Amino acid sequence: MIFEFLKQRRRRRLRARPVPKEWLRLIQRHVVFFPNLNGSDRAELLGHIQVFLAEKRFEGCGGLAITDEVRVTIAAQACLLLLHRRTDYFPGLLTILVYPSTYMVEEKRQIAENVWEEGSTTRLGETGRRMGSLVLAWGAVKHGAADPSDGKNVVLHEFAHQLDYENHAADGVPELETREQQLAWSEVMRSEFASLRAADESGIPTLLDTYGATDPVEFFAVSVEAFFERPRALRARHPRLYAELRKYFNQDPIEYSAEALSAESNVTSF
Repeated sequence: MIFEFLKQRRRRRLRARPVPKEWLRLIQRHVVFFPNLNGSDRAELLGHIQVFLAEKRFEGCGGLAITDEVRVTIAAQACLLLLHRRTDYFPGLLTILVYPSTYMVEEKRQIAENVWEEGSTTRLGETGRRMGSLVLAWGAVKHGAADPSDGKNVVLHEFAHQLDYENHAADGVPELETREQQLAWSEVMRSEFASLRAADESGIPTLLDTYGATDPVEFFAVSVEAFFERPRALRARHPRLYAELRKYFNQDPIEYSAEALSAESNVTSF
């Protein structure tokens, strides 16, 4: 109890600190959505960034030097997921590893029953429930911050996974407060996931990244990307999915989105 009290007091003090001017300049220069937020949301986001950067450790990989630009650009995008909600600041995450660009990993892939192959694959980011860490490619991070309406954002994607883990499972379901919320979430997500899988198998063009058809975990992550990056199109094409995400995040990204105003009328695919 005393530990929790001290933690919350320390966080309140961090949120109340003046933001370093250089951090603010970096955010204004690199994070395109920031000026579109209203004054209250900008202040809340900056407070969350102060806590996030005080609590998370960054490590450079592949020769990348960790600078304030790297830390602040990542933090600003990650903390967008925390606005208007009670948060414990991604409690399972301790370390953020950053590569200069796409990186290679060795993995085993199942190609048939009882048949596996080993090989290299390229990645832009990854995390896991028991890793305690999250990996990002800096090139992809910068692109996501500079183009907030292309439907792709590796920071939002990987930190959505961290939200998923807050209920102590990797199942595509973040921590929800009531049984009613859990039932509504389950019904909508199950239906939308099934529709995306059917569209992917049929080759039908989709608004949502078909990587989300892999499993419910990835479906949640790509839905979060679409919610923040293409909110008008998502609301037009998937109103029930949009409504569930809006209730969970307690915000409406349409209010500050850089998405083209014509996006809603132009969406004709799944």
